Amino acid sequence: MKPILELEDLHYRYPGQATEALRGATLSVPSGCKAAILGRNGCGKSTLLLHCNGILRPDSGMVRFGGRPVTYDRRAILELRRRVGIVFQNPDDQLFSASVAQDISFGPLNLGLCEREARMRVEAAAEACGVADLLNRPTHALSVGQKARVALAGVLAMDPLVLIADEVTGSLDPWMLRQMLAIFDRLVREGKTVLVATHNLEIARCWANFAVVMDSGRVAAADLPERIFADRALLSLVGLEDV
Repeated sequence: MKPILELEDLHYRYPGQATEALRGATLSVPSGCKAAILGRNGCGKSTLLLHCNGILRPDSGMVRFGGRPVTYDRRAILELRRRVGIVFQNPDDQLFSASVAQDISFGPLNLGLCEREARMRVEAAAEACGVADLLNRPTHALSVGQKARVALAGVLAMDPLVLIADEVTGSLDPWMLRQMLAIFDRLVREGKTVLVATHNLEIARCWANFAVVMDSGRVAAADLPERIFADRALLSLVGLEDV
């Protein structure tokens, strides 16, 4: 399948840090895949994903979306972030409006949609994420799992082609995790691409059809999950040998 995202030889150092967070990371993400991004804390997973929608700009290297190099002027970045949505690990970093409805509607209204179209998107996203009954609730009164689903609904209301979920599954109980993965499955059936950074190796084994292993700011491997988990030398190298 044609890649939807291509990251080529990315280097990135956070301001004030002596060590690069990305050290030549290269990755091609197939369109329509269910990808699990694996690796130990500090290996560069989040940094890599933040380059996918332009939140971070590489010190060197190139990002392509749909085969075209990403440019970093304001209009191009806004369009990229509309097409590539990201749900952060901590939903409190994403939720800022007084009510759930206001938070989910923020993106669609900023796209310039009319109030009726924005309301339809809000209702559809809230229903898909199981938070339709929470639309009038204040965001600060939600549980961690509810906040995660509301943050996801806010991204889905933008109708992105690619959804990135950065460690959002770690705070979910088993029932809610199954619901979240079911939402991701539906998105892929609709032709979208989903990338999930996770420490939950069962997600890579049982849900994903594409797995990426990161180590020390580089992509150590990107392949079918069964091939990744069959490579004991690789797993030992990146500290996943006990899986």
